[in-house]
Amino acid sequence: MAANRITSLFRIKYPIIQGGMVWCSGWRLASAVSNAGGLGLIGAGSMHPETLREHIGKCKNATDKPFGVNIPLMYPEIEKIIEIVIDEKVPIVFTSAGNPKTWTAKLKSEGIIVAHVVSSSLFARKCAEAGVDAVVAEGFEAGGHNGREETTTMTLVPQVRSAVDLPLIAAGGIGSGAAMAAAFALGAEGVQVGTRFALTVESSASEAFKQKCISISEGDTMLALKKIAPTRLIRNEFYEKVKEMEDRGASKEELQTLLGHGRAKKGIFEGDLDEGELEIGQIASSIRQIVPAAQVVSEMIEDFNRTVERLKNLSF
Repeated sequence: MAANRITSLFRIKYPIIQGGMVWCSGWRLASAVSNAGGLGLIGAGSMHPETLREHIGKCKNATDKPFGVNIPLMYPEIEKIIEIVIDEKVPIVFTSAGNPKTWTAKLKSEGIIVAHVVSSSLFARKCAEAGVDAVVAEGFEAGGHNGREETTTMTLVPQVRSAVDLPLIAAGGIGSGAAMAAAFALGAEGVQVGTRFALTVESSASEAFKQKCISISEGDTMLALKKIAPTRLIRNEFYEKVKEMEDRGASKEELQTLLGHGRAKKGIFEGDLDEGELEIGQIASSIRQIVPAAQVVSEMIEDFNRTVERLKNLSF
């Protein structure tokens, strides 16, 4: 595969970025993806500051390839997290869920490459103004927290491409090389893959959660908690409680009380399939096996190349 702006920016072989997912993306997954030629990300969103420092150290020992840290900007101890990534000389940071202007200049002044996740062209323009190095356009097919606009990846990517000239990464519903090729056809130069990597051997998610995810069918995930932060969830007992409350017009405060603390940890990391918050993307319904992360990377690249070859002489 020829080099492009994403592979050159991050100094990686393949333009495949592993999403920095809470309770899934520890050092084992990040280093495995980086060693396979992609870009692994440690998910800081579910880590205490010193836990993050530990994962960064272990990732450095497990790979000599570039890796990064994903930082949700709404994180309550954001200053400590920023201090750690600077102190540990992490080369790449992906930020999300907040204003990119807040920390981009500081991170870049320390020589860190910064990418930011957006759900609209408006926020993509704000990223360009903030000076980020790349932008991730994430459609609402994605797992976890989503944009309030509910714009699909196929709609979002070409609109962001038209809005900004930044290196562009597509995310949301991408779990195959064919989907990667489709994203490239729309103007993307790389893909960020979450769900497919969440369901790998190296993911730190519980085995019960992984097995549940590979058993679901189309329509088994829904967008919920829109009054707090839109989140894609597997239908389970917790989701049904959320739906019942949302259907009767429950307030944001009532929903926050139900959500409580540690609900995602309970579901994803501890494997409580009834009362846990089971965040996963729509693409999970097409995944049926838990395989090593390196196999995901190699199969995506092989499928991408086959797809491009098949379409090469297609014309009407």
